[in-house]
Amino acid sequence: MNTLEIEGKNIDEAIEKACREFNVPREKMNIEILSEGSKGFLGLVGTKKARIKASLLSLDVALEKDFEPPREIKEAAPARKVVEPKKTSAAAIEPGENAAGEAKELLQGILSRMGLKFPVSVEETAEAITLNIKGDGSGLLIGKGGQTLDAIQYILNKAVGKSGRDKRMIVLDTEEYRDRRDEYLIALAAKLGGKVKKTKKPLTINHMSARDRRVIHLALKSDEALTTRSRGEGAYRKIIILPSKKE
Repeated sequence: MNTLEIEGKNIDEAIEKACREFNVPREKMNIEILSEGSKGFLGLVGTKKARIKASLLSLDVALEKDFEPPREIKEAAPARKVVEPKKTSAAAIEPGENAAGEAKELLQGILSRMGLKFPVSVEETAEAITLNIKGDGSGLLIGKGGQTLDAIQYILNKAVGKSGRDKRMIVLDTEEYRDRRDEYLIALAAKLGGKVKKTKKPLTINHMSARDRRVIHLALKSDEALTTRSRGEGAYRKIIILPSKKE
């Protein structure tokens, strides 16, 4: 798979160049920031360009001819629904008023310390509190495969969850990245599932985040001809799509 190092005046420009180079939207790419660049003296002398490493979303798909599932592998059981219910309008929430306000206040503090001044909106359902960061068109907060977004979301859930007042999941999103990513992964699952049913051979997708793996598992859960399992540890866990025993 081609990987390119691309430079720009800033991260935004470098990512835009990468999207044009590969002719795909941001959510279908892996972006690794190598250098954020810097302005030289008086903005002229010693200026360094921002530099990124870009490649298409790595699937690392491999057919396994003689695959035998490890004995201790258990099918992933998602703790919550991946596809969030349609969001409903929520009244204005003051920071510190409740869990949603506390989460928003904490997120704004994190963004401020990162030197980012993006507005944050809050939407609530019975299952989740969604914080949406507006204006991050560059994907800076998304990170490679959504890793930065997931990391901040983890911090918010841990910090707000300590109070025990509200058990709802905090979902962090920016510019509808989550929905676009889910749509892409669901389509990918259908495509690869069809390939497994056609070849009758297991297929492995390497290195996906826990959230992305859940999307794949749920997308194929209702297909009786297929079984999905996870294998590996930590960031190196893989998804295996294989024909069901009935097949």
